[in-house]
Amino acid sequence: MDITQLILDDHHEQRRLFAILEQVDRSDTETLRAVWDRLAAFLELHAAAEEEIFYPALLRVGVQARRAGTAEEETLDAIHDHNDIRDAVTSVPGHPVGSDEWYARVAAANLANSDHMAEEEREGLTDFRRLAGLQRRHQLAVAFAAYEARNFAGVPAVDKDPATYVREAEEEGQEPRSGSLSIGSLKRG
Repeated sequence: MDITQLILDDHHEQRRLFAILEQVDRSDTETLRAVWDRLAAFLELHAAAEEEIFYPALLRVGVQARRAGTAEEETLDAIHDHNDIRDAVTSVPGHPVGSDEWYARVAAANLANSDHMAEEEREGLTDFRRLAGLQRRHQLAVAFAAYEARNFAGVPAVDKDPATYVREAEEEGQEPRSGSLSIGSLKRG
């Protein structure tokens, strides 16, 4: 088991659920609502699992490989993307299911999520496979699977400040004598 594969499997399921929404007749609002509710909860659970398990580990292996800057940038971007996805998902309720506006909001969530997944697959997951050994990826996969299983009913959607997230993750993951990722030197914007 490998955390990068579990994340890719989740991405496949997200794509599948968005595709189902595109194929259900718009008058079948009961099915659309059920699939959307499942997808919305799954998107948040996946983001929370990545924020709890994967991104702190990416920061640590980046520091160990002397690639802290790259890992930091990828993590900052990912947390920002998760916030964008959350915002898009929370814009869907309040519109009649199956309406043009509802579909437009779902499409915006799909676009935000698709952009994030593509970037994560191209950068963060690729870097992590290169930098982390199979045993470490296995240990993280177990933790990731356990997190998602423990929280199967969903987790609250809470935006995070990317810079604060990275600073706190680096503080938790540092050995007492090791240095910082220099998050204070990053441009804020």
